[in-house]
Amino acid sequence: MTLITMSKKELTRFEVIKRLARKEINGTKAAGLLHLSIRQVRRLKGRVKKDGARGLVHESRGKPGHNRLDGDEREKIVKLLHQRYHDFGPTFASEKLAEDHHFKHDPKTIRRIMMSEDLWQPQKKTNGSIHRQWRERKSAYGEMVQFDGSYEHWFEDRNGSGEICLLAAIDDASGRIVSAAFAGHEGVLPVFNFWQGYLSAHGRPTAIYLDKFSTYHQNQVVAFENGSTLTQFQRAMKELQIEVIPANSPQAKGRVERLFGTLQDRLIKELRLAGIATIPLANQFLKEVFIPKFNAKFAVTPRSTVNLHRPLSGKQRRGLSGILSKQTGRTVQNDFTFALKGQWYQLTRQQPVTVCRKDKVVVEEHTDGSLHVRSRGKYLNYQVLPQRPAREIRPVWVLTTSAKEGRLAPRKPAPSHPWRQYQLAVNKTNSGHFNFPESRTF
Repeated sequence: MTLITMSKKELTRFEVIKRLARKEINGTKAAGLLHLSIRQVRRLKGRVKKDGARGLVHESRGKPGHNRLDGDEREKIVKLLHQRYHDFGPTFASEKLAEDHHFKHDPKTIRRIMMSEDLWQPQKKTNGSIHRQWRERKSAYGEMVQFDGSYEHWFEDRNGSGEICLLAAIDDASGRIVSAAFAGHEGVLPVFNFWQGYLSAHGRPTAIYLDKFSTYHQNQVVAFENGSTLTQFQRAMKELQIEVIPANSPQAKGRVERLFGTLQDRLIKELRLAGIATIPLANQFLKEVFIPKFNAKFAVTPRSTVNLHRPLSGKQRRGLSGILSKQTGRTVQNDFTFALKGQWYQLTRQQPVTVCRKDKVVVEEHTDGSLHVRSRGKYLNYQVLPQRPAREIRPVWVLTTSAKEGRLAPRKPAPSHPWRQYQLAVNKTNSGHFNFPESRTF
């Protein structure tokens, strides 16, 4: 007895053909039940009469496919997968095999090879228990940009790099990476340096959608009590007339979150293949190679062809480095000095505007490391002092050490001191033997 393996579809066909052979139904009814033509049903009936149930089994079952991989080619692909792409996903691995090695195969084919070699296993999908409503993309390029930073071992600790921050802005309407750059951290000055390059190249977007990280949003209790308290980033965007929208959850700005998920998979491996382990080379690679390739593959066409980026005005372009700077208020001391982070500075005599004692000035820390002092729209001239200026001491008390008490004692006023004269006059008046001088009144 021979065992025949049949699919559910073939079993259904076999039952209908047997009923047709027993003349329980006619050919028209059988064709309707099998969704085939009458001629095809007649052909199947003849095959069943000749070979039985085996006649309904596809003749290519169990035989090697005509489009199967050649043994040598498959061996080369397996070798490359183990040597260079052992931690790649099937789709990304198939792209790199086609780009760099001219092995053009469907990702499903590469996936089967990787599964057979234990290089990749499918992940189980879990349904989230929280319901989230889908938000439609913005309609035009530049209408809203999602911005965030991601700390990761982007260089895989080559040259002892450790964790590095990647700052990225993605357009909500098209899914294009508008700009991306590596930085040491997600502080105020690196973020300002990023946006200085963005605004100079693309102009001002209508809105920026980002999280409530302390660089972008005031999280202290006092900030909620005082609505006018702004971060350096909020202050700069307000001057540039760019709306800042804080997200209440990571899922709210899901487009940039998914972007970092993709970059943590693809960009890390691309940097490894290119042998890049420094921030300057990585930023050049991002701008010239990776971002154009990424946008060509993943970006979509927005519903509107309008570009809502607004160009910088002449005044904004000239003062952009000042707007995108860390600004701190200081008070001019009596000797025309001020201090910042433990360093003292001296305002010079020649200034473009009049500077008085106790004037308020704004100290700007620019992204290039320079320091500028501004008052009433003009930048002041200053010098860096090597040490803190000495204070002018005007002692009211002369302090001496009392040997008996072991403490500092004040100097006694002289008999001619006005205070002494006042006490003497009071004593004489009370005793009735002294009159105040006519020239002195009390």
